[in-house]
Amino acid sequence: MPSLALTTNVQVPDTRAFVLEFSKLAAETLKKPEQYISINYSYDPNLTFAGTFDPALLLVITSLDNINPEVNDVYSKAFFSYFEKTLGVPGNRGYITFYDPGRSFLGHQGTTFGTIFGK
Repeated sequence: MPSLALTTNVQVPDTRAFVLEFSKLAAETLKKPEQYISINYSYDPNLTFAGTFDPALLLVITSLDNINPEVNDVYSKAFFSYFEKTLGVPGNRGYITFYDPGRSFLGHQGTTFGTIFGK
């Protein structure tokens, strides 16, 4: 179920192609089937980082069961490497927030994952 919400002040030439490529990377990196990946790309020219409008980003990753200190460094390295290559955003110009809300706090199909898969 990973949901990735990317906000950046870098406008990509082909948003749909970028989002589809990013979805594949997210599935590979997070080791989840792409059918469960949700990507939200938001271009915000007013996003600042360290007091400038130089290329920057904010990424929020919401996922169940695979967000933890042991793997977050691996995820961070993979995503920042990708963003530097594709968006020109260096690793010191953004933040990634890793969030696991718990199964009972994530809704899907009219219920929660806690009900679907157990607490």
